[in-house]
Amino acid sequence: MKSLPIVAIVGRANVGKSSLFNSILSKREVIVARESGTTRDSISSKASWKNQDFWIVDTAGMKDAEDDFELTIQDQITQAVDGADVIVVVTEAGATISEEDRRVAKMALRSKKPVILAVNKSDDINNSRVPEFMKLGIKDIIETSAAQNRNIHVLLDSIIKLIPEAKADAPDNLLRVALIGRPNVGKSHLFNSLSKKQQAIVANVAGTTRDINRNVVRYHDRDIEILDTAGIRKASKIEKGIEYFSYLRTLHAIDQADICLLLMTADELNVAVDQKIAGMIKEAGKGLILVVSKWDAVEEKTPFTRDELAAQISHTFDFIAWAPLIFTSSVTGQNVTKIFEIVTQVEETRKQRIATKDLNRWLQDVIEKHPPAGLKNRMPKLNYMVQESDNECPSFKIFGSSTKFIHWSYRRYMEKNLRYKYDFTGTPIQLWFIEKHVAHKHGQSPTYGKEKIPKK
Repeated sequence: MKSLPIVAIVGRANVGKSSLFNSILSKREVIVARESGTTRDSISSKASWKNQDFWIVDTAGMKDAEDDFELTIQDQITQAVDGADVIVVVTEAGATISEEDRRVAKMALRSKKPVILAVNKSDDINNSRVPEFMKLGIKDIIETSAAQNRNIHVLLDSIIKLIPEAKADAPDNLLRVALIGRPNVGKSHLFNSLSKKQQAIVANVAGTTRDINRNVVRYHDRDIEILDTAGIRKASKIEKGIEYFSYLRTLHAIDQADICLLLMTADELNVAVDQKIAGMIKEAGKGLILVVSKWDAVEEKTPFTRDELAAQISHTFDFIAWAPLIFTSSVTGQNVTKIFEIVTQVEETRKQRIATKDLNRWLQDVIEKHPPAGLKNRMPKLNYMVQESDNECPSFKIFGSSTKFIHWSYRRYMEKNLRYKYDFTGTPIQLWFIEKHVAHKHGQSPTYGKEKIPKK
């Protein structure tokens, strides 16, 4: 599966980049997902127009010249164009061409990437400014108005003609496994060990991998595609430009993957960003395996070191207690092959289907042991349940009445008992509570708790 192309919106401050970004999203045919950027000024969205999927990124606003504008322009535009497949330079129709506009256009053209000029705020259709803006040297010029949604569809048509063809979630028989984690935790080393070839650049410098490296290997008649990604750092430390685009591609790798390996090192276990990444993988509904890498580098190990660290990790990641844990070393090869064994086991777990009659027998047993509590005259009643057939993550619909009054602790109780009855090691599960007489697909998912219902 190809990585989705990236379209970057760039320009000086106050030309309507964010308004154009929002207008593009509202004009879309389909929005697949929306991800908030980790920097203060950047947001991104994965979108589709005429069956073509791509990421669109609204880059941070450019500073005024008196605020080190030249340095900001050089850094942000150069980095943005390095990561993008198509660049949309935005200018303002109601203003004369400024020196800042010229610098942005020049930097974009130097990239040799396809460039589109959007003359935004073109609200007066009888007063075209195209001839004047041709001076910037960009051939493809489109007059747009975010406020009036003018020519947004024309802009999108131009974009999809220029970006590489790619479609998200293309069906095939590959099992995709993504290596996820902070920079310099040994992802590329493990990628090479699993691939049995030096395909990735390995260095003791954080952030060596910027794009998604991938390789297909065969394990016991199963084709497995391994995806090596750039590291994800603490949000406040993620820099604009290339590193942000790398972060974006890592999110896409999680989206592509069936199972994610979350790598961490034994000397840095209680790291908040690791918990955040685990939460991202869980919310994405992907399989998850915790991997302690560089085990060979741990000095003064005792027979109890592994058990002590396992207990510590179990406490830190108690919200994903179902995720397997393995200690590995790419240098010595310790447990590297065992990763394949665990991966295939998790795949089988995620594929298992439970007969409806068995599910409902289990449901009645759970209710008899501990009926759901509610409010006065508002007692929840659960009647029956089925397993969804079109969801890669094990998902179950539970139909009943007054389901909105079910407490989060009861949801947790049900998930714990379902996992006890059936083996769901290595994968999140989703429970959707649905009113019998309400025609909608999903209710609230207890998998994430009351305050952490995943956004649609």
